[in-house]
Amino acid sequence: MRLKRRSSITNSNPPPSSPEPILPIPTPEGWSEWQTLPCPHPFDSASLAETLDGGQAFRWTCLAEGNWEGVFADLVARLHLDPASGSVRISLPEPLLCVENVARVARYLGRDTDWKGLVDALPWRSDPHLHQAIAAFPGLRILRQPMEETLLGFLCSATKRIIQIRQMCALLARDAGVEIAPDVHRLPTFREIAGGGPERLNGCLLGFRAKYILATARFLAEHPGWLEETEHLPYPEAKVRLRQLPGVGEKVADCVLLFGAGKLEAFPVDTWISQTLARRYHLTGWTNSQLAEFGRAHFGPAAGLAQQFLFSWERRFGKP
Repeated sequence: MRLKRRSSITNSNPPPSSPEPILPIPTPEGWSEWQTLPCPHPFDSASLAETLDGGQAFRWTCLAEGNWEGVFADLVARLHLDPASGSVRISLPEPLLCVENVARVARYLGRDTDWKGLVDALPWRSDPHLHQAIAAFPGLRILRQPMEETLLGFLCSATKRIIQIRQMCALLARDAGVEIAPDVHRLPTFREIAGGGPERLNGCLLGFRAKYILATARFLAEHPGWLEETEHLPYPEAKVRLRQLPGVGEKVADCVLLFGAGKLEAFPVDTWISQTLARRYHLTGWTNSQLAEFGRAHFGPAAGLAQQFLFSWERRFGKP
């Protein structure tokens, strides 16, 4: 039986019976009209918000209910959720509007992945807590981000909350990134960071993370193609390589491989996940490495997708 047909699933945050329509905001001057993205797997409002602003990426802003603006690579886009169909509409600055860029946004949102099949293959039938988490965010998916900027974002993440990581990324883009649209800057590449030196990082609130970012930038600038090669290695080899970089521990490596390289077997363990596994699975006293191994064994080849459901549920509904 498919998950979507299972009436016994309890949604911890059910939608109202007659939801108000979510309207697209007017597009600003110089932006294209709204057009529907070719994405076959629908979102709902909670799942779209959690996908864009739930710790996978750090450059999306909610403009109004169901309306988002975000930057990745050299693109800035606005998204609008059509709640009736679950489809997403897109608007781009007119100079960036082309078939190729629309397809890039669709790929970023996971157009080419069978999310229903992946969710159905998770052990939700025998795992009541996972069952509950999936029901709360039925359209949740993993973004397919550029690996380089994913690495940069998670190098900023040590001991920081999502809102603080967002702030650091915004400052990095403002101070060191190229303008791609009026008042919109992309994140700097590691080569640009290495060439600019430490002074370009001084105003970005990075703290001790600045030395790791600069050291990683210099390594990657001296080894062109290294990150691209790592992205295409099998998961275990890619993780070993990433951990050679300054500031990259096990959790950061798994986040980069899950969100930037599409390796769904990666199972990042942070405070929320260790808390979830202790409270809901009674795994107390385990190291993060042991918890990650449990996650891959228990949840299977798409363990990283299960991780994101558990992470999202714990942040939204878990009690302190």
